[in-house]
Amino acid sequence: MGCNFYTMSGKHIGKRSAAGLYCWDCEITLCKGGNGKVHHGEYEWYGKCPVCGEEYIDESLEASSAGRELGFNKGEYKIKSGVASCSSFNWAMHKDKLKRIRFVKDEYGKKYTTGEFWDMFKEIPIEFTDMIGSEFS
Repeated sequence: MGCNFYTMSGKHIGKRSAAGLYCWDCEITLCKGGNGKVHHGEYEWYGKCPVCGEEYIDESLEASSAGRELGFNKGEYKIKSGVASCSSFNWAMHKDKLKRIRFVKDEYGKKYTTGEFWDMFKEIPIEFTDMIGSEFS
């Protein structure tokens, strides 16, 4: 599950993906393999935060990161707390290049101002930069 973002001229900015459970208070993924393994199915997940012991908050599809990728969560982006779902962003270009861009679009053609694009990072605590300059979908 994920959503690709592009400049209006079609250059790939990167891909947002649901990234499982995350403790927003301790700033740690519940993936036992760490941030770099949240999208690898062979890793187990903690049942509660390994730092503070907080348990998962049950989220509906209308509120979760997975629900956002599936089109059910249409709510405003918000800063979360406790253990809840999160997203990751895999950058295809350097984010400093977005300073010169006024609008971006997602793979479905929805247009965003760069302010609206940056607003979604309230729910994206995990970012990857190892694919910058690469072609991926």
